Amino acid sequence: MAMRSVAVLVLALAGAHPAAAVEVLTGTLKSVAERGEIVLGYRESSVPFSFVEGRNPDGAPRAIGYALDLCGEVADDVQAAIGRPVKIRYAPITAENRIAAVTSGQIDLECGSTTANAERRRQVAFSPVDYISATQLLVKRAAGIASYRDLGGRTVVVTAGTTNEKAVRDLLGRLKIDAKVVTAPDHAASYAMVKAGQADAFATDDVLLYGLIATDARDGANYTVLPDKLSYEPYGIMFRKDDPELAGIVSQTFTRLAECRALRWTYERWFLKRLPNGERLDIPMSNDLRVSFQLMGLDTGE
Repeated sequence: MAMRSVAVLVLALAGAHPAAAVEVLTGTLKSVAERGEIVLGYRESSVPFSFVEGRNPDGAPRAIGYALDLCGEVADDVQAAIGRPVKIRYAPITAENRIAAVTSGQIDLECGSTTANAERRRQVAFSPVDYISATQLLVKRAAGIASYRDLGGRTVVVTAGTTNEKAVRDLLGRLKIDAKVVTAPDHAASYAMVKAGQADAFATDDVLLYGLIATDARDGANYTVLPDKLSYEPYGIMFRKDDPELAGIVSQTFTRLAECRALRWTYERWFLKRLPNGERLDIPMSNDLRVSFQLMGLDTGE
């Protein structure tokens, strides 16, 4: 409640006296106002949350996705709080450097597929949950792997800097499964290792695996995602800690989107409707996520 009150106060100041509002801003909002831009960090292959699809007219990569749509809504509310338009700039990040990019001020909002866990909350802050995933394994259909129990003597690739690596290593250690774990710099590279036969399985969040298969028109049908769930992964938009003004605006944005049902529509756009390449993920909203949205004021029932 306190965070939301801060945001409302700033918005009220901005509506009446834009210059005065800038003077009382702190943290990220003050920095954005001084720079005249807000920087959104995006991932290049985290379908459908944050990924590159073609080029903009100026030749720059065209970053799109579910998380970027939500970040755009937050950016709109940040501009309203500041009291004048600011430029939105997009900066590429990876799973490995995303936390440092936030804490160092390189980006203001991290718009990807990031798990909001207790360890990360010691360094950064998160929005309300925008998706709930689980670590699963992608394998070639012809590989003869039906479960994580078949990984003995095999190689598993994980994307560097993700929570999936710990989930896989803990599982293999606990069950004494002798498998080799290697890393790749991003999800596309991890998938490529399985395709090239350099790894037998790719472990990451289930929705990202489905996204890779759906966007691989030539070979996607040759791969499958095993049903075993190795971890629980609640996602959120990441931003700097100890910034009550920004935290209040992020919370206010999600509440606004929940109350007008835009959270549901945005979800359906990316998870149920056709992606830019014409494919569908066809992932209905989970009960856990539905409850999370309901708590923010959205009734997702018909």
